[in-house]
Amino acid sequence: MKVKVSVLIITYNQQRFIRKAIDSALAQQTSFPIEILVGDDFSSDGTRAIIQEYEQLHPGLVKGVLHPRNMGKNGGINFLETLKLAAGEYYALMDGDDYWTNDQKLQKQADFLDAHPDYSTVFHNALITYEDGTPAHVLNGPETKPFFTIDDLIGEEEIWFMATSSTMYRNSIREYPAWFMESVSGDIPRLILKAKQGKIGYLPDVMSVYRKNNNGTSFTDKYDDANFLRNRIAMYEAIGRELAGKYDDKLKRNIARYYRWMLDSHQYRDHYYPRNLLAIKYLRLAKPPEDEWKEIVQEYIVPAPLMRLYSALAIRLGQLRRPG
Repeated sequence: MKVKVSVLIITYNQQRFIRKAIDSALAQQTSFPIEILVGDDFSSDGTRAIIQEYEQLHPGLVKGVLHPRNMGKNGGINFLETLKLAAGEYYALMDGDDYWTNDQKLQKQADFLDAHPDYSTVFHNALITYEDGTPAHVLNGPETKPFFTIDDLIGEEEIWFMATSSTMYRNSIREYPAWFMESVSGDIPRLILKAKQGKIGYLPDVMSVYRKNNNGTSFTDKYDDANFLRNRIAMYEAIGRELAGKYDDKLKRNIARYYRWMLDSHQYRDHYYPRNLLAIKYLRLAKPPEDEWKEIVQEYIVPAPLMRLYSALAIRLGQLRRPG
């Protein structure tokens, strides 16, 4: 029988977690054949050896996609190179530090996509756990809608409510755009591209765990780093072009937030120039209320010596105007 679902496990330096991820895929009970592709981005710890061990134990089922070099600054290229080998009609994604908790996950999601040909994607609820001891919680509440469209994915702030480990997609995009590979985030642009092809369905069952830990992809999000912030800006600008400008008003306000954070990034916080130009860019995009507008101008645009001189002159003029 032909493979129906390709499981894609994307990993880099996750030897503490990768066994749990692969085991949870092996535990799946399905009425159809699956394959488990484990894309390793040239890990420098023991991750690769563990993958090879599973290949030997489960020949033909577990397949290591072992890159001969690190593929770059994000997992997007690792994902795409692994996806190229996927034979399934559908593919289910999982980061190497996450795992599935329900052995019917693949069956339920494949059944859903079989029954809904106008849907491109389906996701389910997930449990978020924290390595630092923060209490675990489910990602989606009881109010979560049964399906979503692009309109639900574009906002004035970043929108995220689908854990990577909860998603299953139709294997229907033959070539991803170049801008996708440049983005540090994989989930956001992938979901936009899939939402262009059809609705995204939701199953309320909690069937996976999303781990928040120091080896996870969420810890590459550095909001005090200008390089990360510029990458987010470029991603949302590309999404705007991908969607033919339909959501530009929302996206401009979203992008403005990243310029605001960039003002206090470690690359710019001690430099008047070009921080002043970034501040002007922020004001043009965000169009903030008057109080914030004045605050930005005074703190980031008018040079500090000039502000001190202005304040001194204002004080002096006030004194001169006082009646003798």
